[in-house]
Amino acid sequence: MISMIDDATSELLAHFVRGDSTEENMRLLRTYLEHNGRPVAFYTDKASLFRTAPKVRRDAKALPSEEQKELPPTQIGRALQELQIVWIPAHSPQAKGRVERNFGTAQDRLVKGMRLAGITTLEQANRYLEQEYLPWWNQNLTVVPASAADAHRPLGPGHDLLSALSHVVERQVLPDYTFRNDGNKYRILPRCIQPGMRGSKIRIELRLDGSMAVRIGDKWLEVEEFQTPLPKTASLAKSTKPSAKPKVTTAERTKAWRDSSRKLFQNRQTVAAAAAIDRTRTRQRLD
Repeated sequence: MISMIDDATSELLAHFVRGDSTEENMRLLRTYLEHNGRPVAFYTDKASLFRTAPKVRRDAKALPSEEQKELPPTQIGRALQELQIVWIPAHSPQAKGRVERNFGTAQDRLVKGMRLAGITTLEQANRYLEQEYLPWWNQNLTVVPASAADAHRPLGPGHDLLSALSHVVERQVLPDYTFRNDGNKYRILPRCIQPGMRGSKIRIELRLDGSMAVRIGDKWLEVEEFQTPLPKTASLAKSTKPSAKPKVTTAERTKAWRDSSRKLFQNRQTVAAAAAIDRTRTRQRLD
């Protein structure tokens, strides 16, 4: 279960997922932003979903001072920057005690309620969470904030949740107005081509709904997957295989043996002539 809790009121938002992934955290973040607007800051742990960890030696605790540099943000960190939301890392579980106490309550009351309700699937668990547990929590365990002013800011025209909450990568436009991503090749449609595109950085957004959006700057582009023809050698692979050797029958093999024996003894000599041949070997000089 991943959850978000308001620091001023203890209002809770949670969802059961199959894995604590960047995509699932973005889905919950989108639900929160659509319902409440943009908070001033998010307070999380230092998991790799939120912070890029530097690569250090096994026996070292941190990088040397001369090697330390600003690391690129994670996908969630980039999304928060585009939405102008501050990210604050917690240095210990006690620092984010409110959400940790929420997990303690869920491990007790929520687990027992789901067991009594006969929950056996993820869909049933989320339905119970939304219809039973969260309404009970937000009705009985929330508090009145110290200040009546709401610090959430509305989403403006420049805050595109679909664009920000996606997996973003950058690629370069090749001279033939194509680009590669994830092992596939795409080409920009001719009606979207403009002068100066070659060599430009292109932004590719793999969105939560499975679609892909591409833009250069503020201009959205239409693209299609580029199908390259297979090399000719692949189509001729079957024809280049060596042919099987023809089988030799027993009659042909017997005839070959007879012919070979006939040639071997056709220039035969008499026994007396063969015995007269001197086959001794002598040295021409002594060592």
